[in-house]
Amino acid sequence: MHNLAKKLNEAIKTENPNIYDMLSDLGKNLYNPKGILSQSAEASERAYRFNATIGIATEEHEPMHFQHIQNHFIGYSPEDIYPYAPPAGKQLLRELWNEKLLLDNPSLHDKNFGLPIVTNALTHGLSIAADIFANPEDCVIVPDKYWGNYQSIFHVRRGANLLTYQMFNKERRFNTSSFKEIILNQKSKGKAIIILNFPNNPTGYTPDTQEVKEIISVIYEAAQAGIKIVAILDDAYFGLFYENSIKESLFGQLASLHQNILPIKVDGATKENYVWGLRVGFITYASPNSVILNALEQKTTGLIRGTISSSSHLSQTVILRSLQSQEFEQEKQQKFQLMERRAKKVKEVLNQEEYDKYWSYYPFNSGYFMCLQLKQINADALRIHLLNQYGVGTVAINSTDLRVAFSCVEEHEIEELFNLIYKGAEDLAKE
Repeated sequence: MHNLAKKLNEAIKTENPNIYDMLSDLGKNLYNPKGILSQSAEASERAYRFNATIGIATEEHEPMHFQHIQNHFIGYSPEDIYPYAPPAGKQLLRELWNEKLLLDNPSLHDKNFGLPIVTNALTHGLSIAADIFANPEDCVIVPDKYWGNYQSIFHVRRGANLLTYQMFNKERRFNTSSFKEIILNQKSKGKAIIILNFPNNPTGYTPDTQEVKEIISVIYEAAQAGIKIVAILDDAYFGLFYENSIKESLFGQLASLHQNILPIKVDGATKENYVWGLRVGFITYASPNSVILNALEQKTTGLIRGTISSSSHLSQTVILRSLQSQEFEQEKQQKFQLMERRAKKVKEVLNQEEYDKYWSYYPFNSGYFMCLQLKQINADALRIHLLNQYGVGTVAINSTDLRVAFSCVEEHEIEELFNLIYKGAEDLAKE
């Protein structure tokens, strides 16, 4: 093990050995190397005559570039496009996202958390969390309605096991008792990785204030019982809260809750700000101890350096300028209202009694999606039939659940969409 990794581990063990025990074997070996990048950083501050360090080319004292490419970026300086961004991301972008977290999450105001680290969107952020904290055979707790890519990120890549609890009880509320049972069952292992994804993909559900109190209470009880909990907040669809739900991330309430709990917030501009292809996300750690936060940042930066090196500089510049723009809040509110209207239209349409013959639907109050719970019809069979006969694309989550993304259907087309799904179900029921 490298001496720098040893020093980071010792710092974590000294401040909170429980956090050290949460680290995977890879996580314990990670460090931020003092190599070309650190030497280049020193040179950028002190090499006033010539800076012959980092591997880019320059021309006339600016990054060398093709003019036919630069012609597409009027108003953007070559310095904000072509050079490598720092592995942890552009400093000003990180600071502005930090301000956004405080603005959007009032419960964070009296908590200690690290500066957000830029990731190549959310999948990369989740993969970082998996690499640093998930060992083979570790347990990753998710609801039975979960994003399928968690399997690839945590099980296929890291060998951890996904354990599911029932997301909804008979009253169609968050199933706190099932959640509690599966977490407390990990006491013998002494560690659990919990993924909390609200708004949820695939159901579009976010718990209300009372349900959140119950969730936090369960996690606290598990920590009190000696279970070391890595709490990952997958906040991909953050902010799209339409009705009867909390309006902020659970990250703030979990921060500083217990020494056995490490909250990790994974979020980004991709879905919040409708810039999916720009691939700008963030990973943020919370701890009352700044030494631990620094050590985790160093390990995360080292991991980024050893995988993708750094995220797109141009994308970071675009998001930075967006956050700084006077139009940002107004346009974001406009898009929120559009999405909210679509969600309400879906509920209005689904209240037609004839649909009860073939499905009910899981609660949804946020995000991009909703899920139908089919009655006596196989979800994948319906998916294929809809595609072949009606040109309608949906996603089969399992044998009974069909996900519909209302985010990409115009409001005036929503009724037609569900009428076609009904026709497809009727076709299969007659066979």
